[in-house]
Amino acid sequence: MKDYSTWTHPYKPAKAYNKRVAYFSMEFGIDQRFNIYSGGLGFLAGSHMRSAFEQKQNMIGVGMLWKYGYYDQARNEDETLRTEFLEKRFEFLEDTGIEVEVQLHDNPHVKVRAYVLKPEVFGTVPMYFLTTDVEGNDHLSRTVTNHLYDANEVTRVSQSIILGIGGAKVVEALGGADTYHLNEGHALPAFYYLRDKGIKKNQMVFTTHTPEKAGNEERDARHLNRCGFFGRYLSEEELSKEKVNNGMINYTISALRMAKKANGVSKLHAKVANDMWKDYEGVSKIIPITNAQNQNFWQDKSIKKAWTDNKVRSYKSRKTKLKKQLFETVFEQTGKTFDPKVLTIVWARRFAGYKRADLLLGDLERFKKLISNEKYPVQIIWAGKPYPYDFYAIDVFNHLVRQSKEAPNLAVLTGYEMDLSKKLKDGSDVWLNTPRITREASGTSGMTAAMNGSVNVSINDGWIPEFQKHGKNCFVLPELDHNLPVWKQDNIDRDNLYDILENEVIPTYYNDPKKWQSIVFKGMDDVIPKFTSHRMADDYYQKLF
Repeated sequence: MKDYSTWTHPYKPAKAYNKRVAYFSMEFGIDQRFNIYSGGLGFLAGSHMRSAFEQKQNMIGVGMLWKYGYYDQARNEDETLRTEFLEKRFEFLEDTGIEVEVQLHDNPHVKVRAYVLKPEVFGTVPMYFLTTDVEGNDHLSRTVTNHLYDANEVTRVSQSIILGIGGAKVVEALGGADTYHLNEGHALPAFYYLRDKGIKKNQMVFTTHTPEKAGNEERDARHLNRCGFFGRYLSEEELSKEKVNNGMINYTISALRMAKKANGVSKLHAKVANDMWKDYEGVSKIIPITNAQNQNFWQDKSIKKAWTDNKVRSYKSRKTKLKKQLFETVFEQTGKTFDPKVLTIVWARRFAGYKRADLLLGDLERFKKLISNEKYPVQIIWAGKPYPYDFYAIDVFNHLVRQSKEAPNLAVLTGYEMDLSKKLKDGSDVWLNTPRITREASGTSGMTAAMNGSVNVSINDGWIPEFQKHGKNCFVLPELDHNLPVWKQDNIDRDNLYDILENEVIPTYYNDPKKWQSIVFKGMDDVIPKFTSHRMADDYYQKLF
């Protein structure tokens, strides 16, 4: 039995990946049974950990053991969204015996314990999950690792300190790393702590994931100093060197200043991100490493075989079966019976305002025509989890529930986690992606949808410009000027989306099945291997580490 209380792997690391890398992330989506993630950032990190294992990389993951996960998505009596916080138990994790202490506010002795997820459980590199729910901690300290992205600001700051400084100390206890990689700015305190410990700039790298303001945290420097964010108390002079924007610390800018190299998560995002931060002194250049997903985990084996052998009949028969499996979930949740012969459109991802789940409903007259066309019938499914305190996104979710209630061919599903995500990708014909342009850094769900024969209908944002061949492997809305007022963008995009659905997507599916099939297979050709996490995990070693 291997002892995971020191840096170890079940294999001899491959020569190309020999450098010891510690990968810090606030969330990891590895398996449905380990639901401590909220969305795309976690799915991406999970795929990275799987591919790192499959390629025998000398990497470990460092994350948080969330007692209540993100939240459980349930329904009220009227089918609207209810958030539930249920305690999670993960018996497959093992106590490493590693316990470190960090300072939170006035308490210099908050205990942080590390549990290991061994490689044989889910096929990942060794991963270490941190908790403060430890005997000897006071009640407040024990609750810091309760909720992913806690709504309380002070708790959020404490979570960054636990992941960053606690995580760095755990890596020290394991024997230290050559490279420390922050997947997003949440673990920023790690860089401050490591810098004080003599770790050089060329050992620190950073990935920025979003152009969204909320995703680039900014907090008062003096407040962070009182919280213990920097690993020690900084003098006013030291603090003033870290500050930007009226005494604030911007996590992204600080990480960009301390990292040897940084990356954005698509070619377009790297361009947008460089432009966003170019006026700040000392920031590192942001190179593109486009996000990707793990093919072995996400692609249905029978779909893969039919595509590899170019067997259309085998593909169609498997797709029908997968649609039926998805429609069982639709029936269980809504009592509606969907038809596997009917074109099925899915919009499913994290619910956020800029992703525009309700774009189709902006023209109700046209929407009603679309869903009641007997010659060209459609079925539409929405799914996704809003942040539990994002009341705007929850309102959009509930609006969709109310609009779809009486329609036999519309469904809004709850419980959007890895299992449901897989079912939706396997069982959909069209994967709909409608963010406001330049706001989606990458958006990886369309990659795994394409791996399973779901045709992307998308805004030309994130990873899509690197993939799309309109009418050949997907359908793409015409680009518009992102400086236009948002209501104007929404109107133009909505009209373009209807034009593409009514004049291209739906008629092709029903009138030209041969062409549809060629689009399906071409989508798979173009997504594999370019958008698989094997390519991505290799890129990180070659270009960033």
